[in-house]
Amino acid sequence: MKLTLRHLADQLGCRLLGDSSIAVTSVSSLQSATNHSLVFVEDTQHLDAALSSSAAAVIVGEFAVGEFAAGDSATSATTSKPFLISSQPRLTFARAARLLRDPDRNRGIHPSAMVPASAEIGDNVAIGPRAILGEHVRVGDETTIDSGSVIGDGVVIGSHCRLDANVTIYPGTTLGGRVIVKVGAVLGSAGFGYVRDSQTGRYEQSPQIGRLVIEDDVEIGANSTIDRGALDETRIGRGTKIDNLVQIGHNVQIGQDVIIVAQTGISGSAIIEDNVIIGGQVGIADHVRIEAGAILGAQSGIPSKKVIRGKGVVFWGTPARPIRDYLKELAFLSRSAKRER
Repeated sequence: MKLTLRHLADQLGCRLLGDSSIAVTSVSSLQSATNHSLVFVEDTQHLDAALSSSAAAVIVGEFAVGEFAAGDSATSATTSKPFLISSQPRLTFARAARLLRDPDRNRGIHPSAMVPASAEIGDNVAIGPRAILGEHVRVGDETTIDSGSVIGDGVVIGSHCRLDANVTIYPGTTLGGRVIVKVGAVLGSAGFGYVRDSQTGRYEQSPQIGRLVIEDDVEIGANSTIDRGALDETRIGRGTKIDNLVQIGHNVQIGQDVIIVAQTGISGSAIIEDNVIIGGQVGIADHVRIEAGAILGAQSGIPSKKVIRGKGVVFWGTPARPIRDYLKELAFLSRSAKRER
């Protein structure tokens, strides 16, 4: 995609300083910049590197306005680099990348895909080779379902979604708009719930007949799995981002704008409130509540029925406690070990 700086500034809500007719085709790092690419810097420390790079233009904060003015009044590299002024340069850079992405022109249903007559397919939908849709599936406008994906009966997929290759979605699952599901993810499978027969010692599966609801703007990483509710529902809130290889059990309720990093496991009936950040390889037991804004450090462990409370507080260790307490304990143990030697 080729766009002028004037068009980008209008779309991104930026103030433009410099030649508005210059066109860019991509975003890049400072090291790989070309005379058709857009870069960004968040502080004065990296501004000189951006100005000396091959980039066509730079997304910067208000701190750079003075630099541009100085360049206009003297012979300087700044005169040859237009600025897009933003209060959040990194966020604007991410949005610019989406605008510059080449549109997917390979729309339509591949001849090898299986789409029953009962399916409701929106406008400009792309369904890839060997994808299989069940009966009464609904797919919103501009959605892409890539090769080898299997969509169960009655699944609802919103508009502008992207399902990568080999995604499996079980019946009883609903996806909102603009949901991204990466390769190999499994959504809506039966939860891990069993009842033990006290006479025989054998286990039998308890009912797993609920549903899974994925709200708008959620992203689900490669090979992650989210179980449907046992009797009611599992729900993933708007804007939540889930990394690769994450397991989310049945009846889990996850709020809005939550971040969950790779290899985390969340057991059944846990509640994760809004704006929580969960590091990699965190283990969360059943019926845990993580209250809004808490931060769980990598490899933390949360025991059953525990409540984690503290907006902006980092918790670490097993069992997880505020990082201050955790570090004090480590220091105490280190001093004790030295005394014993």
